[in-house]
Amino acid sequence: MKVVIGSDHAGVEYKKGLKEFLKERGYEVEDAGPDNEESVDYPDYAEKVARTVAGGKADYGVLVCGTGIGMSMASGKIKGIRAAVIHNEFTGRAAKEHNNANLVCVGARVLELETAKTCLAAFFDAEFDGNKPDGERHKRRVDKIMDLE
Repeated sequence: MKVVIGSDHAGVEYKKGLKEFLKERGYEVEDAGPDNEESVDYPDYAEKVARTVAGGKADYGVLVCGTGIGMSMASGKIKGIRAAVIHNEFTGRAAKEHNNANLVCVGARVLELETAKTCLAAFFDAEFDGNKPDGERHKRRVDKIMDLE
């Protein structure tokens, strides 16, 4: 599985820890930048990561900013992206099981790094319930989300 990860300046160091965590789990990880803490505009990196996922060049995306909110708002504007801000194990799992998220966002200023790793583990270990025999309601809801595009 290939994961593309990006951040703004607030998440550069944090992103490094998440990259290593994802690599330890056996994922191929592409870093979309930035690589230093000079001020940048988060929508630029949200777009880059989201377009990589939407274009099929990565299976999933991970974005880091101060809160995760800005990255989620920006990346969600890209057709085909279902972005979710995750902040604990439950939201990480539910983002995949119920919403079939293909991009997750975390906040470096609001989550300890170890908590973010737990969130990502829950997300990547989960399966979309819409693919299960009794999961039609989740598939129907995700289809409605995608129809909004």
